[in-house]
Amino acid sequence: MSKDKSKSKKKNSQLIVRINDEERLRFIELCEELDTSAAREVRRFIRDFIKAEESTPGD
Repeated sequence: MSKDKSKSKKKNSQLIVRINDEERLRFIELCEELDTSAAREVRRFIRDFIKAEESTPGD
């Protein structure tokens, strides 16, 4: 990966999401079982969501 590309992908913002305690706990447990992190999976969801929406024809 080039240095320029890694700079443009720098994680410099936060998104605060309020969720139910039980859902949060189960999500984190599942992430641990899958050897991943909650943050990584949320970032993946956001990227996939953006990609899907951008590829969907407009209304």
